[in-house]
Amino acid sequence: MKHSYQLLVVLLLPFIFQFLTSKADDLVYETFLNCMSSRNSSDHVSSLIYNPKNSSYTSTLQAYIRNQRFNKSTTPKPIIIVTPLYESHVQSTIICSKNMGMNLRIRSGGHDFEGLSYVSYTNFVLLDMSNFRSIDVNIEEETAMVQVGAIIGELYYRIWEKSKVHAFPAGVCPTVGIGGGGASFGVILSYKLQLVRVPEMVTVFRVVKTSEENVTDIFNRWQYVAEKMDNDLFIRLNLKPDHVNKTIRASFTAFFLGDSDHLVTVMDKEFPELGVKKNDCKEMSWIKSVLFWSSDDKAPLETLLIRSPSAKFAKRKSDYLQIPIPKNGIESIMQKMLELSVVGLAINPYGGRMSEIADWETPFPHRAGNIFKIEYSVNWDEGGPDIEAYYVNQTRQFYDFMTPFVSKNPREAYLNYRDLDIGTSGVGNNSYAEGKVYGQKYFKGNFERLVKVKTMVDPGDFFTNEQSIPVLKN
Repeated sequence: MKHSYQLLVVLLLPFIFQFLTSKADDLVYETFLNCMSSRNSSDHVSSLIYNPKNSSYTSTLQAYIRNQRFNKSTTPKPIIIVTPLYESHVQSTIICSKNMGMNLRIRSGGHDFEGLSYVSYTNFVLLDMSNFRSIDVNIEEETAMVQVGAIIGELYYRIWEKSKVHAFPAGVCPTVGIGGGGASFGVILSYKLQLVRVPEMVTVFRVVKTSEENVTDIFNRWQYVAEKMDNDLFIRLNLKPDHVNKTIRASFTAFFLGDSDHLVTVMDKEFPELGVKKNDCKEMSWIKSVLFWSSDDKAPLETLLIRSPSAKFAKRKSDYLQIPIPKNGIESIMQKMLELSVVGLAINPYGGRMSEIADWETPFPHRAGNIFKIEYSVNWDEGGPDIEAYYVNQTRQFYDFMTPFVSKNPREAYLNYRDLDIGTSGVGNNSYAEGKVYGQKYFKGNFERLVKVKTMVDPGDFFTNEQSIPVLKN
């Protein structure tokens, strides 16, 4: 009888634990809801707050998960999701989360490649800013006031509605949120942006070369001229292994603030090795060029308003180069890409306006002296721990292989290609030392200044994640 009783207890333990956990979660939800209600006069505040028992919880959580690596049953989920409509809702969420000792994660577009804007391994509240998507374009002032829940595709579209000769350079992926990764210091609600003028027609081209078409020499020439060419011209290089044909596809994609005749003249003078002809070029409006870069310039402009999440799994890493890669280095890189077979490279030249701003003027330090930035990119379609380990390991192998060619002391990295491999911080006395490892890679000499600001405005380190700016302890 005694053994039967013990067996019954063992069998019931999981159900008892689940029951107690559910009751505890209910209590947390009720306490949080009461806290929010006491601070907001609005009767509908409860409709903005979701817990796992709410029928809309899962769809709300998954709406802006851009990386399926962090959309698994084992991924830690928020105890509560808040989708604020007003500033007071944001303020209340911060206060209530802090009072209840819960971590806060802040999500705008969901493009954090390591999921830090919506995943935490401690009890947390997800503040989903997707309702903060107002965009007010003022052509007379040449400005736009943009809330952080908007995506850049929406920003581009709203600018185009008001003017065919204004734009804003924010990136090529339309679903990236305006938020911008400032979550170490607080919750950003909106930005005021200075628009730039563009001609009514711009010119683009995409020229593809393979290993059989002297791509090593073309790449070699590109790295010497790309950052120094006409400031109205930008040429991005994408390298991708074609393991079926055992070759590397090098795609040179250009954007030029001028007509095709002028562009061909510039190319003939400064980069004749690429062999660009007028029939390679396409003249179009600036807004159409956005579609050209992101998908297809024949797609309707309303494509820019689509917010659908990606079904892809992804891993990203980044590097900066300060001296050109020797030709034998280029050949070895291409050989390594074929060997690994899945890692792609997106290489963006710097120079131009990037180099005109001193590295200390803004937190972003990757200015003069950097000739280009590399994004190491791997996407895959199927889930599973073994599959994920395979693809993630591919990026790590390639990153290690690139060590001789890239920046050093520190090995610089781009914050918005978030990469936890380069370091993470915990809490307590070691957090500053740990934060310095990745902080100097992202911010170089500006890291210490950011730490001082963080210590002043958030001494308790409430706004924290695995790669946030740490505070100085007494």
